[in-house]
Amino acid sequence: MRIFVLVGIVLCLASAAQAAQGNAVFYKPPYTPSACYGNRNDGTMVTGVSDALWNNGRACGRRYRVRCIRGTNEAPHPCRSGNVVVKVVDRCKTGCNGVLNLSQDAFAKIANPDAGNVIVDYTPV
Repeated sequence: MRIFVLVGIVLCLASAAQAAQGNAVFYKPPYTPSACYGNRNDGTMVTGVSDALWNNGRACGRRYRVRCIRGTNEAPHPCRSGNVVVKVVDRCKTGCNGVLNLSQDAFAKIANPDAGNVIVDYTPV
């Protein structure tokens, strides 16, 4: 039994070590066309990524588990409990205010859209 507990702790620590933090903003539908897939519809749980994650398009198709940590402004109660898994389908062009530019649908799962900009943990899935 101890070995299972130790393995569980190690796995939790390893996954926490891969988490990164950054700002997340959102964009409204339609979510196509996208830089990765053109007019293909990849659903509503999608995101664009900043140049820091874009990696010359190699980010296309990656999935991230995203969780709101706190707001960046005075909006009351910006975060919602839980997380969302999103797929990278686009590039957030220069001037984007976030590392992740979540679809409005994905953002609304983890944060109050009135907040507009929140700090998130994001982990590759």
